[in-house]
Amino acid sequence: MQCWQQMQWEECTKVRKFELSLTKGSHTDLKKLMAELVDSAEKNEPGTLGYEWSINEESNICHIHERYLNSSAALVHLNTFNKKFAERLMALGDATGFVVYGTPSNELKDALEAFGGKYMAPIGGFTR
Repeated sequence: MQCWQQMQWEECTKVRKFELSLTKGSHTDLKKLMAELVDSAEKNEPGTLGYEWSINEESNICHIHERYLNSSAALVHLNTFNKKFAERLMALGDATGFVVYGTPSNELKDALEAFGGKYMAPIGGFTR
């Protein structure tokens, strides 16, 4: 049974979409840093269920889709990101969009405040 059906909104998977416009770095620089981030998340963050990077044809806009078991797992990722990777990623470009899907905890919202994102609450649907 999906979390939507159980009405346990606080336990629903959190999904974030982050958009970066590459204005200061190259596509090659981004791919190198992405490889480090993906490797770190895959090896050290069991609550990170999905971490996918995509780039447009012009190689100047990158979307990062992240999926977490819960808010605690998202916080683990965010803490690692801030300590090890944020400065280098933001040196490559500008954050142009940030959306959080699900029902993040207040602690996660507070931690994400600096990103100035939009929040989208679930109203129905399913995932497999």
